Amino acid sequence: MNIQIFGKNKCFDTKKAQRYFKERGIKFQFIDLTVKGMSRGELDSVLKAVGGVEQVFDSSSKDKDALLVKYLSEESAKIEKLLENPKLIKTPVVRNGRLATIGYKPEVWKTWE
Repeated sequence: MNIQIFGKNKCFDTKKAQRYFKERGIKFQFIDLTVKGMSRGELDSVLKAVGGVEQVFDSSSKDKDALLVKYLSEESAKIEKLLENPKLIKTPVVRNGRLATIGYKPEVWKTWE
């Protein structure tokens, strides 16, 4: 199992995800999206696993770019905006190889063990 958690230090669900894996003794790599965003390959992998850009985009974000992304028609434009501003990604994004989840999903993570 190769777990990566993409999140924000101030995100409550990200902290819960980290605690979930720590309590089970599962090693993981934490990547702070506010410091270092996702690469194009990582984002593409997550998009394939979760079903598209609409699942990844955090529509409740208070960032001004969040308003813009809602009105972009092309998916490639939305992906570019997510790469430019990773704060618009819902957190936590938990990856296990080609599998991924968005948000706190312990019921899915349990099947990975």
